[in-house]
Amino acid sequence: MRLFTDLSQAALDEYFFKEPTTFNKYTPKNELAYALAATLYMPATRPAIHQDLINKKHAGLTSVVICLEDSIGDLEVEIAERELQHSLHKLQQDISRGFITLEELPLLFIRIRNKEQLVRLITLFKDEWQLLTGIVIPKFSSIDGEDMLQLVSEIRNSGHELYAMPILETKEVLFKETRMEELKKLKGIFDKYAHFILNIRIGATDFCGLLGIRRNTSTSLYDIAVLRDCLADIMNFFQRAPNTYLLSGPVWEHFVSKEKVNVLSNQTEQIMDSSSFMNKLPKEMRGFIAEILLDISNGIIGKTIIHPTQITPVQALNTVTYEEYNDAMDILNHSNGARGVMKSASQNKMNEMKPHYYWAKKIELKSRVYGVLNEQYNTIDFFQQLSHDRRHRAHAGEAKYQL
Repeated sequence: MRLFTDLSQAALDEYFFKEPTTFNKYTPKNELAYALAATLYMPATRPAIHQDLINKKHAGLTSVVICLEDSIGDLEVEIAERELQHSLHKLQQDISRGFITLEELPLLFIRIRNKEQLVRLITLFKDEWQLLTGIVIPKFSSIDGEDMLQLVSEIRNSGHELYAMPILETKEVLFKETRMEELKKLKGIFDKYAHFILNIRIGATDFCGLLGIRRNTSTSLYDIAVLRDCLADIMNFFQRAPNTYLLSGPVWEHFVSKEKVNVLSNQTEQIMDSSSFMNKLPKEMRGFIAEILLDISNGIIGKTIIHPTQITPVQALNTVTYEEYNDAMDILNHSNGARGVMKSASQNKMNEMKPHYYWAKKIELKSRVYGVLNEQYNTIDFFQQLSHDRRHRAHAGEAKYQL
């Protein structure tokens, strides 16, 4: 698996100074954590999950969460578990028949409901674990969360490379009077199992639900004071060097039709002066794009998505620019103590070896997965071009199918 595999080699040469590298579930954790990119959630009851994955229906998709929790009704749980097992079994059959390789599949995760369900899956699954990269644990709490991490550890000890991704979305994390104590407890738990916690996810929809709030299409998570305050504390606890965890961006629940996506402009805009670019987007996308850019500014990598039209912006906007990469490599290459500060190659900033070292390490890791753009492109340029290229290929494919 690799980001932007749907691009031709000519397109990769045009866009990238350093191409994204390949990865799979066995890639070292510190690099694999960056590889989730736009993580598409789909209910386990959705028909033909395995067919969509085999046919590579969604261009650029690199990670999928098959959900057994909030996306299915309480009366559908038994059906959903059977459908999940059936989908995974069909995937195994298709791999054995040579229709696809395990390396070509997106990273697959299962979002469970509770400890009891995970126990059932341990009994239900056998070879199916080979297809999975991890377990997503919603509403992770200091009360019972460690029990589920222990179960994941037991699966790992049985010979399966499996990761955990806890979601922070409980009232104990949101409410100010309990937040600090709960985050301290969670940090202690995570540190015990850090070797298989791939990243920490943030449940913005559940947080909003606890407050009776629903974001509209122009309101990012960072515009809601209570959620911004909570997110700041989560970042403070879990992004500190040296014992850091990668945080993933929360879901954006609004999406647009393919027809509205087609209004994207192809003209170049500067990322720091993107108001005219934003005005040309469908209004349903403006808050989404703004939130992705704020995620990146706050050190959050990737994002939970619920619609395939959200894949391209998350992937494209997270690529590393040529200037960022050069700054990062200069810092890493001169961090032996011989120099404390130096002018950037772009002649527009000072790079300090000690204060910027952790940032540089993150950029270097991110560059492996997302790649580094050529100097003439910024991330907004690439987003526009990638949107255009993927739309053009999709329309060509539809026309061919109709013929």
